[in-house]
Amino acid sequence: MNVVFFALVAFAFFAALLGFAEQWAAGDLAAASAVPAAVGKAALDSAKSSVELAIGLVGSITLFLGLMRVVEEGGGLKLMARVIRPLLVLLFPDVPPDHPAMGAIILNLAANALGLGNAATPFGLKAMKELEGLNQQPGTATDAMVRFLAINTSGVALLPTGVIGLRALKGAANPADIFPTTLFATGCSTLAAILMTAVLARLTVFRKPAEQATADAAVKAEAKPVALLDFVPLVIFFGVLAGLVAAVYFANELASAWIMPGLIMGMLTFGVVRKVKVYEVFITGAREGFGMAIGIIPYLVGILSAVGMLRASGGLQAIVRLFSPLTEAVGMPAEVLPLALLRPLSGSGAFALTAELVDTHGPDSLIGTLACTMNGSTETTFYVLAVYFGSVGIKNSRHALPAGLFADLVGALASVVAVRWLLG
Repeated sequence: MNVVFFALVAFAFFAALLGFAEQWAAGDLAAASAVPAAVGKAALDSAKSSVELAIGLVGSITLFLGLMRVVEEGGGLKLMARVIRPLLVLLFPDVPPDHPAMGAIILNLAANALGLGNAATPFGLKAMKELEGLNQQPGTATDAMVRFLAINTSGVALLPTGVIGLRALKGAANPADIFPTTLFATGCSTLAAILMTAVLARLTVFRKPAEQATADAAVKAEAKPVALLDFVPLVIFFGVLAGLVAAVYFANELASAWIMPGLIMGMLTFGVVRKVKVYEVFITGAREGFGMAIGIIPYLVGILSAVGMLRASGGLQAIVRLFSPLTEAVGMPAEVLPLALLRPLSGSGAFALTAELVDTHGPDSLIGTLACTMNGSTETTFYVLAVYFGSVGIKNSRHALPAGLFADLVGALASVVAVRWLLG
């Protein structure tokens, strides 16, 4: 993260310096001084927005970590870990199958898949905290942490409810048209993330510490083989998830409106059935969530301020001009390239740019549909990296960033293929 943070700021600074020199040479002193002023203002504005964003997350993090503590006290996380154990054993062989991290990972992935937005973040933070408990070298990300973060940055979005809502607002003939394209793109990006983490972990530069390698080997040695019957609960779980996806797809707002209250009621009901003192336990978990939410503010300020400087300096536009011939060669219109580059940097900025493209070209146009698919099929890599790793004090992220960015690239290219193939 040290290199990433400095590189973003340095690129923004030199882009601003180049813009200043161009305006100075043209004799426009007012325009020249406006360039560094805009970059400085962007840093301050982004820092302010970062704090506002973190404060906005305090409520949801506090609520859902309180609910998670209720489920955990009732044994729910261990139960869910056993249900999805066959898949998790394959994806996370270095985490004990009955560890609390497994349950938190399940809830995080399920919330992301159902398009619950910020509801997934508390579960992800809980998963990172539990994974940190298995970390033999605090401050350095483990393979499991990197893999989990890469899967998150790849999107895992089965229901892009936010983008579907945007298309409905802009008058799309069928707002849910992007459902199959998003599913294809996010599937490709998630698979790419998993494969890339495995490949990069073998490189010497990203090799994990010897102590961690020994601990991971011990977990794998103690793991029980997966029997065929173990997949039955998993099939049922995915059947229920597919049912929810189908309900939201066909019923749109009528079904999606019930997901959040149903989730909250279901978690509390589970606690009551399991004889958990739901209020006292909820308060304990909520207090933990409040402290966690406040702790991520410095990390958000650092990363998002650097991203804001990059945008204001013109550095992002320079990258667009550099890569536009390549993207047009693979069928990606030049108008969508800024979105592909901005998506890993700023979620709110990418959504705003998506709305602008839909306004300009129409929700059912190639560019509008491609922008919506792209926005709904990947996550904001730098934001996820800052929040999740920042919550447990990870300074050495190892191969998390390149794996996440590779997943973003695959997601963008898969979006082009999906839109032209399925909706072309």
